Amino acid sequence: MAKAVLHGIFASGPTYKVGLALSVLGIPYSYKHVDLRQGAHKKPEFIALNRYGQVPALEIDGMTLCQSAAILQYLAEKAGKMAGANALERQRVREWLYWDFDRLSGNIYLPRAFHRGFAKVDQAVIDHRVGNGKLALDVLEGELKKGDWLVGAGPTVADLAVYGVVCYAGEAKYDLSGYPALKAWMARVEKLPGWKAYTDLLPQQDAA
Repeated sequence: MAKAVLHGIFASGPTYKVGLALSVLGIPYSYKHVDLRQGAHKKPEFIALNRYGQVPALEIDGMTLCQSAAILQYLAEKAGKMAGANALERQRVREWLYWDFDRLSGNIYLPRAFHRGFAKVDQAVIDHRVGNGKLALDVLEGELKKGDWLVGAGPTVADLAVYGVVCYAGEAKYDLSGYPALKAWMARVEKLPGWKAYTDLLPQQDAA
């Protein structure tokens, strides 16, 4: 069967989530750089891969998948691991994936884009996002005081998804010093076989 192909850009958090999951789950893939600054994601050939005109897109098993949370669920089910040990855990994984999108991602990704110069946004908007982001980090800190992982006794794609946001907190100018449980969890994720930082995992050009 053909190797999976990940289409994305190295600076994209959602692309990193999928690349990280592929790496940790041990699924071989090649990489296709999508130059967002040149509008490659709006061209017909990319729209044919991802109808939303966003990265990432993943070609795998004769299909093209989009939306990082949905892709992570598919990959975990395909690999037969990190999906949750039973029906309740699989449901909890889904809940974290949806919560991540609703409460966490935008409140870290947008301030990061602002501070990195990727986006021009009013400071009041950034302040609002950071306030909400701190509330989300408080939720994570509270949950991670209860156990080593977000769901069950071992890591799941919920951990990879949430890590793929929180790892950018420094670039978004969040101070994580007051979140010891969160920082300890990040260290556990970073010890998983196949883990790499986004700067090492995602190339800035096509790669085999």
